[in-house]
Amino acid sequence: MTKKLSKSSRILLLLLAGVLLLAGTFGYLRYFATFRFWFPPPVGQGAAGPVVPNEAFETVWDDRPLVLLGVGDSVTAGFGASPGLSYFDRLIANPPDEFPEMRDISLKRVFPILTPINVSVSGSDSLQHLSAQVEKLEPYSSDTLGIVVMTTGGNDLIHWYGRGAPKEGAMYGASWEQSQTWIENFRVRLNTMLDKVSAAFPGGCQIFLANIYDPSDGVGNPAAAGLPPWPEMLRIHDAYNTIIAETADERENVHLVDIRAIFLGHGVHCMQWWREHYRKDDPHYWYFTNLEDPNDRGYDALRRLFLIEMARVMKPRSASQ
Repeated sequence: MTKKLSKSSRILLLLLAGVLLLAGTFGYLRYFATFRFWFPPPVGQGAAGPVVPNEAFETVWDDRPLVLLGVGDSVTAGFGASPGLSYFDRLIANPPDEFPEMRDISLKRVFPILTPINVSVSGSDSLQHLSAQVEKLEPYSSDTLGIVVMTTGGNDLIHWYGRGAPKEGAMYGASWEQSQTWIENFRVRLNTMLDKVSAAFPGGCQIFLANIYDPSDGVGNPAAAGLPPWPEMLRIHDAYNTIIAETADERENVHLVDIRAIFLGHGVHCMQWWREHYRKDDPHYWYFTNLEDPNDRGYDALRRLFLIEMARVMKPRSASQ
């Protein structure tokens, strides 16, 4: 005869089943449902991104008038950042609550006559960057140097999240065949923008051009963020980044800022330790709630990348001796 479980044993089994169900649900929410407004991924605290060598910022690089010009989309406009904490703002000067290792590391420290001008617009695509920002630039005087920071192309890929048929400037959901003309048009448009920006600075300028980050952490599954599927997402994204990298490599005064690489592992899969780009030292989310823009820690990492590249390109040789 089968021995019946006692009442206390049945209660214990039910409790155990409940615990396992709760643990399984929590595990799913924590490691698989990584981007939900009701269960957002952790953003962490403190500094983010690489160490900037402070010795490079101990002496003035140039005492001529300098314009820091921001061109592009919401990343350069600073959407999602707390007041004063966008990467553009942090390039200019340190915020009052600056991290100890970043104090006195800013462009005002090395360019005492600095004028910031930011013409970037949130939500804009590369077509608008050319027509509404770059083509409206007036030439600066020949005694003025230029530092240009630029983020472009990202909105070409993600708008409008599949809510309409793909088109140039709003390619989400496009097939590889559909995208070919648009991709090549972006190459032409980017070169035109760089030509016109350079021409606006007869006294010379250095352009720091960011590539496009990938909030899917290289996985390419927009469904993890609640978005429609897009099989060709990573292929088209890579094509845009290839154009950005090749264009920068072809021009002496254009320098690639690789934000894609440093943001991998800080997107919607930041907590999944089995992923290729998992960041054990900082397994946190660097994006704002809209998934398009960085949060404060992401903007901290961005300004560090830009400053490191600027120091490599622009600091006098004597500053590194």
